[in-house]
Amino acid sequence: MKLPAVFVRLFRTKAAVAAMTPANMSGWVSVLKESFSGAWQASISVDATRDVLAFSGVFSPLTLIMADISKLRARLVEEDADGICTEIKSPLGAVLRRPNRYQNRIQFWAQWILSKLLYGNTYALKVRDQRGVVVQLYILDPQRVTPLVTDDGDVYYQCAADNLSGLRQQITVPASEIMHDRWNCLFHPLVGIPPLYSCAMSATMGRKIQANSGTFFQNMSRPSGMLTSPNKIDPETALRLKNSWEENFGGDKIGRLAVAGDGLKYEAMTIPAEQAQLIEQLEWSARDIAAAFHMPLFKVGGPIPPGGSVEAMQIQYYTDCLQTLIESAELCMDEGLGLRDNVYTEFDLDGLARMDTASQVKALSDSVGGGWMAPNEARRSRNLPPVKGGESPMIQQQNYS
Repeated sequence: MKLPAVFVRLFRTKAAVAAMTPANMSGWVSVLKESFSGAWQASISVDATRDVLAFSGVFSPLTLIMADISKLRARLVEEDADGICTEIKSPLGAVLRRPNRYQNRIQFWAQWILSKLLYGNTYALKVRDQRGVVVQLYILDPQRVTPLVTDDGDVYYQCAADNLSGLRQQITVPASEIMHDRWNCLFHPLVGIPPLYSCAMSATMGRKIQANSGTFFQNMSRPSGMLTSPNKIDPETALRLKNSWEENFGGDKIGRLAVAGDGLKYEAMTIPAEQAQLIEQLEWSARDIAAAFHMPLFKVGGPIPPGGSVEAMQIQYYTDCLQTLIESAELCMDEGLGLRDNVYTEFDLDGLARMDTASQVKALSDSVGGGWMAPNEARRSRNLPPVKGGESPMIQQQNYS
């Protein structure tokens, strides 16, 4: 990817930039290193992102949000004088259909959403043609992009080399050439914070519970324990008994018949799962993580609210969890593509809340019968061709002003 010469000159001459890094941002800490301020002093370890993703309580909401948004088709719509938005064909819309050379639209939006959910920031590098029109977009690794601020307050982005995106060397680009979608900017307006910042400890605990359970069941569901005797045992005898017991009844030899004399008695030391409330702890971890992602519990295996319709639950899911992510991405596209004031990027939400055929046909029939829609509008939504005389809403003759 070759950048315009004017940018190259600008990057080389604009040397007086002050790096905005976590070190000089008050209170900002990385979720991968510290789940809360002072955690390292308390020797509380938090798993890295790759390990945390192995816990289904994190993987499930993360991939569900990603899948539900990426499947929606992004389109350009134009608002007319009456405030009605209609989809339009425009050269600017080509980048929405095929964002770059190696990703289709679903893969592109999946990476966009995952970057924002995992790191709180999505950086999309623009590639323009000779007309200055954005023709390609590349999602950059958020861990290799650093926002920079000049003394005058101008914003730049330092991008490390990325062969997949066409960056052969590190460059610094002005904010006009980067789409920066961020959220939860708790400590700095240019640095987003992911949901994992607040639930990393819960995710780590849930993963360790599962790992401990795996070890337990690998051990034939037999807890660790100790040998006790009512008589006094000297250290040499205790060591000999310990070594003999581990050699004959440990590892893959668990399950053999043990014969103990001289009043020796085996006592389990591990707390059973029911006493440790293992299931309750796992459920709490999943609930805490879902709350951080604003994910309704019924979407991740929780109880379904009594009396709630499918449509009502989907609306709750959309408004609580997806809406801000969708509208933020739309606005980034509007500003990044330089659209006119009456042209917008819009996701087709019909792909999110699809009704069953009977409900959809009934809703369309009621809309046509009530005079809200023209027959051809209803037919178009069912991918049917128009019919003669169907362009106007139908209503009974006696209803007139």
